[in-house]
Formats: sequence, C-alpha cells, structure tokens
Amino acid sequence: MRLVLIAAALIATAAPAQRAPVPVDPFIGTGGEGHTFPGAVAPFGMVQLSPDTDTRCVIRDCYGHAAGYRYDDPTIEGFSHTHFSGAGHSDLGDILVAPVSGDDVPLEAGTPERPGYRSPYRKASEQARPGYYAVTLDRPGVRAELTAGRRIGVHRYRFPAGKAAHLVVDLRSSLYNYPGKVLWSGLRVRPGGTLTGFRETRGWAPGRKLFFAMRFSQPLTGHALLNRESDVPYKGFQGPGRGSDQVAERLGRALVARLDFGTLDRPLEVKVALSGVDEQGALANLASEAGNFDAIRARTSDHWAKALGVLDVAAPPAVRTNFYTALYHAMLAPSVWGDADGRYRGPDDQVHRADGFTYRSTFSLWDTFRALHPLLTLTQPERVNAEIVQSLIASRAASLDGILPVWQFHGRETWTMIGYHAAPVIADAYLKGIRGFDAQAALDAMVASASYAPYGGLGEYMARGYVPIDREPEAASKTVEYAYDDWTIARMAAAMGRPDVASTFAKRAGNWRNSFDVRTGFLRARKADGSWREPFDPTAINYGSDYTEGNAWQYSWFVPHDQAELFRQMGGNARVIAKLDRMFEFDNSTVDYSHAEDIAGLIGQYIHGNEPSHHVAYLYSYAGAPWRTQERLKQIVESQYRATPDGLSGNDDLGQMSAWFVFTALGFYPVAPGSNEYVLGRPFVDRATLNLPSGKQFTVTAEGLSDTNRYVAQVRLNGRPLPRGFIRHDEVMAGGTLAFTMAAQPNRRWATTPAERPFSASVAAAR
Repeated sequence: MRLVLIAAALIATAAPAQRAPVPVDPFIGTGGEGHTFPGAVAPFGMVQLSPDTDTRCVIRDCYGHAAGYRYDDPTIEGFSHTHFSGAGHSDLGDILVAPVSGDDVPLEAGTPERPGYRSPYRKASEQARPGYYAVTLDRPGVRAELTAGRRIGVHRYRFPAGKAAHLVVDLRSSLYNYPGKVLWSGLRVRPGGTLTGFRETRGWAPGRKLFFAMRFSQPLTGHALLNRESDVPYKGFQGPGRGSDQVAERLGRALVARLDFGTLDRPLEVKVALSGVDEQGALANLASEAGNFDAIRARTSDHWAKALGVLDVAAPPAVRTNFYTALYHAMLAPSVWGDADGRYRGPDDQVHRADGFTYRSTFSLWDTFRALHPLLTLTQPERVNAEIVQSLIASRAASLDGILPVWQFHGRETWTMIGYHAAPVIADAYLKGIRGFDAQAALDAMVASASYAPYGGLGEYMARGYVPIDREPEAASKTVEYAYDDWTIARMAAAMGRPDVASTFAKRAGNWRNSFDVRTGFLRARKADGSWREPFDPTAINYGSDYTEGNAWQYSWFVPHDQAELFRQMGGNARVIAKLDRMFEFDNSTVDYSHAEDIAGLIGQYIHGNEPSHHVAYLYSYAGAPWRTQERLKQIVESQYRATPDGLSGNDDLGQMSAWFVFTALGFYPVAPGSNEYVLGRPFVDRATLNLPSGKQFTVTAEGLSDTNRYVAQVRLNGRPLPRGFIRHDEVMAGGTLAFTMAAQPNRRWATTPAERPFSASVAAAR
C-alpha cells in the first residue's frame, strides 16, 4: 500500500500527547495534469531524487512529463536528482543513474518498445512516503530505494545474486530536451573511486551549471567514461580539466559513465551531493551529511514528521490524506541552493556567500504569492525571515538587471510569467511582523523592480497608467497584476514610515481602473491611443494576447486589494453575485480550450487548475453573500481534489494548488496578501490545531460538519461570537479557538453588512 503513516512519536512539536498517524501519499498529482513527482526529498531540500519514466520529449511535448515521472507510464528510465513539483514547464532531470545487472551493459536508455537500460516495473512494487521511494525494476531484477537529505540523495540497490552489478550515469539525459541542450559536461573518477562531474545546460534557464559528487559503498572493479559524440573543444565553461586523455577524466557534450562493481553479496549504496558552485562544493556537501542510507532516511523522516506536525488535523481518511499530502507538497520549494559553506551561484553566474542564512531558489512567484507564501508565514516563519526573503534580496543584489526574481531556479532567471510578485511576498512577511532581514534593502529592491522600464511594458505602464496591447502582449493581465503589486509596496512603505514611496505606489495601485471597461463589465486590453482592442470575446484564451493563461472571465476579478471598488464599477453587489453565478454556471459546450495549456479544472468559466481563479469563490463574501462562498467552496473541493494519482485538476505549481487546499480546508484564505486578513470560508476538517512557533496553539473546530451541514451557522473566536467574515493574522498568531457551527441551511444574516466584509482599500481609506 503506497499510503504511508508517519508515526506520531516522531513529531517533535507542541501538540496533544495522543495524535493519529499522519497520512501522506506522494503519488497524488503524479497522474493527470498535477505534474508532481513521487521521489525522495527532504523539506525544501536541494535534491529531489525521483524516477524518470520518459525524458525523450522535445520542448513543448514535454508538458505531460514536466516532473519526469507520469503515473501511467510502464517503464522507468532511471533516477535523476532534480525535479520541479507541479510546474507547468519542464527542465532539470539532472545526473541520471540507472542500475544494470549481468554482462551486457547498454549505454542508451532506449524506448519502451526497444529498451536499453530502461526497465519495465510493476505498480504494486512501488512505495512512496516523505523522504523515501522504492520500486523493483524488472529487467535488471533490482530493488531500488531512494532517500534524500538537505543537499544529498542516496540510492540503495539490491542486485540479483550471482549477476554482475553496474550503474550507468548519463549526463545526456534531461527534461525539456532539444538538440544542443548540454553545452558542456565533465566526469572524473577520483582516487578512492569517488565520481565527480558537472554539466552546463541551456534549457528553460540559460547557462545553468550543476556539479555533483558521487560515492559508493562498494569499490569499483572497473569503469568507462565515454563521450557519445566526438570530443569538440569548447571555449566557454571548462570544468575540472581541459583536454585530458586519461580514462579517469572525460569532457564533452554527450557523456555517459559505466561503473562496474562485480557480483555483490550486499546492497550497493550510492550517496550523491549537488552544488551550484563547483565540484569541491559538492564534495563538501557530501561530507556535511554523515551516515548510511538508513541513518539519512531516519533523519529525513524525523524532519518531515516535525514539519508536518505543525498542523494536527482530524478529518475523514480521504480528506486527511489530501490535507497532509497538500501540506507536504507545500514544503518542497523554495528549495536550498546554497552549499553547506554558504556559497551559491547567483543570477549573475558568479559565486557569492550567504551571511547567516541559507540561500534558496526555485521561485514560481506568479503562482505562489497567492497562498503558498502566506501559508509559509504561518507554518514556517523561520524559513521566511531567515531564508526566503533574504534570498530574494540577495538575488536582486546579484541580478544584472537589478530587480527581484520573477521565475527563478538554480539561481537563474527564466523571465516566465508576469508581475513583480516577489514584492507581495516580502511585504506580506514584513506586515505580519516577520523580521530578520534588511527592510530598507527589501523596499529598495521592490521599488527598483517596479520601476524597471524594460520589463514587461513597465515603462508604458508608468507613463500611461496601463500597459497598451499594441506595445506589449498580455497587457490587460499585466496592468492589474502590476497594480496589486504596487499596492503591497505602498503598504510596506507606509508601515516603514516612508510616505513618499507609499503615496507614489498607492496612486499606482488604482491603475487597474484604466483597463476595466464599465460598459461590458470586463477587464480589457487598451491600445496606446486609449481605445479598447476589438473584437472582444471574454471567453477567448490565446497565449501572447490580452491575458496571461486566462481570459476576461478570470482576470476581471483580479483586484484583490480593492474588491469593493471593483464591485462598484461592476454595478453593485447584486450584479456581482449574479455575474459570479454566471461564471460558475457558464455553458462551455461551444468553447474550445484544447489548444491552451494549464486550462484545466473548469467549472463554467472558473478554472481551478490555474491560479487567476483561485480567489474568486471567496468574492461572494465581499458582496455580502458568504453563504454563496460556502457553496462554491464545497463544489470546488469535491470536484478538484481527490486522494488519487490524478487527484489534482491542474499543475500544483510548486505548491500553490496544495496551499489553496490547506487554507480552504482550515476555513480561511488569504485573498489579498498584504492586508493581514484571511477571508472566512467554511472548514472541511472536523478539527485542526496549528502549533505556533511561540508555543501557542490556534485551533479550528467545525461542530456538526457533514455532507448535509455544508453552511456556516455561526462563528466564535475564543468563545465570543464573530460577526465578521474575516479573521486577522494577529488573532491567529495570538492563539485561541476559531469555532464554526455548521448547518444544513445558510445563515443569510452572518457577515453581510459592509463593516463585516473583508478588507478593501477604498473602504479602509474612507473609515
């Protein structure tokens, strides 16, 4: 059975003495469009050691294998050390290792029909749990087990008795392939049999450099380092040596190693460390985490138990599994990128050293600013202040463009997606009282990012108050996302006593109005001459046009900082409620979205499989109809999340889909990070206790929760009735109890008056 129960005894947090085991199923999201991986990783670890079932895809065809593994694939190519969890784009898949037994050692992976070192496997032989993965590979007859530490991955292979044991290490293999992806690579067998190497690739991120060190529990009896193309001089990055003819060292663009171990009477353990700096960094990282496979596995299991123990949840089995798996997926990124000695390779391709914090990368900020980072401010505040925010600031300091990360991994910028959403991540942390970073440097970085005219039409935006579609693609989306980011900058500047900055960006925060068409009631793209782009179809989704991975139906609701003013522009609350209903109930039978990636999980024109819709169900509460939010949340949860491999309706996007579920299951959601408020929805768990760093506990209860009792009858905070439809961050951090009483019929009087509705900037300014 794949579902694994982490023993309560391992959970070292302030929690009740008796607690039910914690279920996590890493296979959730590995089928369908979830794009998660089942392999071994430590919380936020540098190494994601996981099976790759197909790396033959080329560029856009890689979408379905963005994580390297797809649940229904019948063969496993090998095990590589870097993977994204739920990304909508593929890359990584570095340093692939495949075990081979017998006298014939193929050096090509082959295909499922004509396999080389690729092997079929049986689903029943797979196991996965946090920090551990295992499978039996049928062709070599090898039982493979994987675990991981903070900067290392560890393999354990049990070879069949009497057959020679071999490993193939393939530096050609990669996700998001195209000819010439590997620019240069190197392999070196060092004295004592340690294998080190590197490769530089151009893929989603250009010029990415990765180094590794690999040590074995059994001595090598032989080896071959081969270049599968002719050795061609390379004038760029040279690696550990140049032009060596020694068998123990090889440089080239198509390197593969055959490593021989003879017949073994015990399992072979392979410990692998990564570094973005150099081979010496990889060797030092290897030495920094002592112990054999079992010791590292136990240590990582302890780390996962502590991390997941931040929440103690009681719920039906399927809901509980979904909840803890979502919490697990929310703790995979941003991942460690700095070495044990503090060195890291930055966006300028130079080596830097972090002073007093661990440098992190893998920032999918367009996705994760919405719920993942707010979740981390609650569950991992020490990582937010000591690692994530400081890493963002350090990245900006080393950026050749002088701006914060957009979509960054392994220290390299991809320029994928839109906005400068590191700003709300930093502002939300600061406004929630998280310190331990240079606030002035952070504000300077936010202002610089929001003022960098060459980026995404920002020059036009600053000059006109909107992004013109005839000068910049996806202009409507960029206008409203920039306006929200500007508001968060204004909020942080005001809190820091910088009224000059606050005034400038508060004014810019209203720029969303310049792209909202009152006549049609939709966000639209304008031309430089001020006219609307025609023709207009609110259901149209085309990449590179007016909107980013969405259409007017989804993006017309993106004013998270001032929904009240948006609703006024739409004609008032009654019209807003009717329009929200039309969105969820839209008949898509005549709309073809087969050409558009990331458009999954449709409920009418609500698209839960992509982020622009994630806050929309909560907007009924801003219009004075919170019971309608409660209805829609039940509809979304029941249709979009299941405890199965295809249980995520869309890409998890580095934990955003999962963080949405965690918050929603708890009964509240951060619609506007930076407001210090969470909008109340309805809980999907019977009881949940958040174990706070202060030692206090914040508990959510749902009395009478059932399939029939789907509505909130009343809410109490610390025993007192809570008439408003939101809760403040400081109320959560103070500890206490948020008690929902559930009922079969909606309470149409609770949280309906303007004063009881969640934050809107225009309302707050008027008070």
